[in-house]
Amino acid sequence: MPRKFGEIAFTPEVQAAQTQRGSRQSYEKYIANGPANDTITSKVEEFIAQLNGFYLGTVGSNGYPYIQFRGGPPGFLKVLDEKTLGFADFSGNVQYITVGNLSGNDKAFLFLMDYRHRRRIKIWGRAQYVEGDSQWTEKLQIPGYPAKVERSILFHVEAISENCPQHIPIRYSETEVEAMMAPLQARIAELEQQLSDRASQPL
Repeated sequence: MPRKFGEIAFTPEVQAAQTQRGSRQSYEKYIANGPANDTITSKVEEFIAQLNGFYLGTVGSNGYPYIQFRGGPPGFLKVLDEKTLGFADFSGNVQYITVGNLSGNDKAFLFLMDYRHRRRIKIWGRAQYVEGDSQWTEKLQIPGYPAKVERSILFHVEAISENCPQHIPIRYSETEVEAMMAPLQARIAELEQQLSDRASQPL
């Protein structure tokens, strides 16, 4: 059990709920003996590199959480160092809820999901947005991707946790389905050509 995850997620109220329901003692032992898990390992970096989307959570000044999906080409969420992630913030619906929330509270959360392999990684940390800085824009933009970059968002990692895959449905993206179907379609085309050639031969 990751130690930093427990320090952040197990608030006094959560600990009270665990005590009442009989799981607190086990979690205390796991957290005390567990690794920190507050840096981006090569395994996590490899996982991040293949993602074409993730969920970003922020907190409004009224205390309500706000979750937003962020999508882009695989690799648009970049590992800048072992404690920092970054991505280009593309033009959207101009509500600017994430930007507004981060202006008042920099606590943030990333939920990374790989449905195909039934894996998910949760990352707690603090985020900031950077506007008008061409250096970050150049570093985080995706070559050839047509979306306009409005700003850069930097995410500073404080805790990482990877859950078990129970109840995660297996889903495939359009690109993944096309890749799986390509050999079958090629084989069908080959067989159809063979039938056509035989039909054209004289009896």
